[in-house]
Amino acid sequence: MSPRTESVTITGPAGALQCAIDHPAAAPGGTALGCAVFCHPHPLFGGTMDNKVIVTLARAFVQMGYVAVRFNFRGVGGSAGAWDEGRGEIDDALAVVDALRRPGPLVLGGFSFGGYVASQAAARLAALGRRATRLVLVAPAAKNFELADVPADTLVVHGAADDVVPLAAVLEWAGTQSLPVAVIPGAGHFFHGQITLLKHLVLRAWNFQPPAGH
Repeated sequence: MSPRTESVTITGPAGALQCAIDHPAAAPGGTALGCAVFCHPHPLFGGTMDNKVIVTLARAFVQMGYVAVRFNFRGVGGSAGAWDEGRGEIDDALAVVDALRRPGPLVLGGFSFGGYVASQAAARLAALGRRATRLVLVAPAAKNFELADVPADTLVVHGAADDVVPLAAVLEWAGTQSLPVAVIPGAGHFFHGQITLLKHLVLRAWNFQPPAGH
């Protein structure tokens, strides 16, 4: 993503997991504000850690001073193993958190299938007393996967014209928790033409004011 992107491999439950760590240019006191870990969309439909929504989330958090971690699920890119129908992929995410979490706040995020994984990973961490500070879920796969309940301050963003994960499915899941959903009018599942708006929604949710021109 940038000269400050570090490529690393960690040991996951099914073998090696390929990761990319994006570092902020500078942070108060010379250290990052925290760590943000992002989960990519469905591996069987071309999802990788280089998906543009995942890269956009990473850029937003790097801009805010976080270390951003992206990774390929088992069987994707340089990661060992094979698709495990969402079960092992949660274990992959937890392995990445265990290996690469930095001091300070932990943000978990994901897009589509990755939103499902992030929600379940966050629930597992909370049960272990290691709660993530906050979540950001973009077009989470509420139709075909069982999303976990999430904290009230979770940022959920969905496109009104999403033809992969119907908005109604996300609203039904969110409604059981009285969870607000930020809906982008006209946006489809992949947010074509709306990526910049998506980034600004994330920055706004974290009360970050980017410098003029960004």
